[in-house]
Parts: sequence; C-alpha cells; structure tokens
Amino acid sequence: MHPETVTTPVGRGIDWKGLGYLISIASVFLLGAIAWPKPGEPGWHLPVLIGGMATSILGMASRYKAHLDEVRKLKRTEKEAQSKADH
Repeated sequence: MHPETVTTPVGRGIDWKGLGYLISIASVFLLGAIAWPKPGEPGWHLPVLIGGMATSILGMASRYKAHLDEVRKLKRTEKEAQSKADH
C-alpha cells in the first residue's frame, strides 16, 4: 500500500477573513458616529453606545484570534503529517 500525500496550495495573498473583520470594525465606528447622543438625550445613551461598540469590536477580535489559532493548528498538523510521510 502506498502512502497518500495531500497537498494544499500555499496562500500568501489577502487574508479575506481579517479584512472582513477590519471592515466590520470600521462600520462600528461609522454607525457609532451617527448614533452619538445629541445634547438633551438621556445620559445613559453614551455609555451604552460605547459599551455596545466595544463589545462588538471585542467579539470580532476574538473570532479573528480563533481563526488565526485554527490556521496555526492546521499548519502544524500538516507539517507533522508531512514529517511522518517523509520517514
């Protein structure tokens, strides 16, 4: 029985997922600018708006970190599999 090798293309192009998260973060700031409380609005609007913007950005950053962790794990697994196939 011959060992099978799996090849995957090496991508050094744009990280589309990362770009998508950056665009989403920019949209949070744009929407926050429009929603910024006007004089005379209740005082609780500003901290709630800032909290919502911050949690949205933190959520996107967390998902992107998880994506990077998965990519690193996949590369490590591929490297280990290649190492075993070479021996």
